[in-house]
Amino acid sequence: MEFFEMFLAVGFWSATIRMATPLIFGTLGELICERAGILNLGIEGIMTTGAMVAWMWVYQGGGLWEAVFVAAFFGMLFGYLHSIFSVYMGLSQHVTGIGITLLSTSLSYYAFRMLLPGVTTPPKITPFEEWPVPLLSDIPVIGEALFNQSPLTYVAFLSVLAVAYILYRTPLGLAVRMVGENPMAVEVQGIDVYKLRTGAVMVGSAFMAVGGAFFTISVFDAFYFDMINGRGWICVALVIFASWKPSKALFGALLFAAFDAIQIRVQQASVSFIPYQFYLMMPYIFSILALIIMSRKAAYPKALLVPFRRGQR
Repeated sequence: MEFFEMFLAVGFWSATIRMATPLIFGTLGELICERAGILNLGIEGIMTTGAMVAWMWVYQGGGLWEAVFVAAFFGMLFGYLHSIFSVYMGLSQHVTGIGITLLSTSLSYYAFRMLLPGVTTPPKITPFEEWPVPLLSDIPVIGEALFNQSPLTYVAFLSVLAVAYILYRTPLGLAVRMVGENPMAVEVQGIDVYKLRTGAVMVGSAFMAVGGAFFTISVFDAFYFDMINGRGWICVALVIFASWKPSKALFGALLFAAFDAIQIRVQQASVSFIPYQFYLMMPYIFSILALIIMSRKAAYPKALLVPFRRGQR
């Protein structure tokens, strides 16, 4: 009975939404890139960079909202670097993305050590406080969990609506979707495929970096090495799970976050002879099973991973 009672607790749903927030940002970012035909495996490193620069900006005296934009800016820089190799030069998107992850992660750790030499315990900052929405936060359970969150959580949910609207209701969104399906058709319409793909990768990378920033300026109050802990790779899987649709991406992020919240509570309540690693792997196993079930009929963008070269068919 205690297991089922957990689903009626405000703490469980609040934790699920909080854990889902960086996944929403990261999955939306990867979705935008892949919709334009570019696989961005630099997401893990870009999220790490976003987490570090946002925290460092606040630690040096900057504002919290300024830190969000600083993180997005650095994400766009790495997105532009990724596009130089993958879009303009047509190199392997897998190799380029992994290279971006290694570069951005290493630079983040190096910058942290250079700016704070000899620090053994990461210094603290004052993160975002919870913003309860008047009236809505008074609704039992769901209202208390959903409408009493960090402001970045509200931004994440609104971003899902914004991305869905732009992709499916605007000429820009149609162009982005088409450049991931048939870039030659887009070129015939007089639209620069290179610039469109580059813009999509930069915007998507900005979302990824904000997802990383959420950890340091909303969830925690410090920057720790390996704090992203593979969530970037989870976002890549969630894009496939979502069939490249923003609404399903939101559901996938919430589902994985719920599995993560469950394993924490089950681990705390369980007997001690079961290794804690068993509980740590639970959300990943459930997510893999859900991915297998949901992605069997997924219709991926036809030009994904296909380099575009002007004048060639």
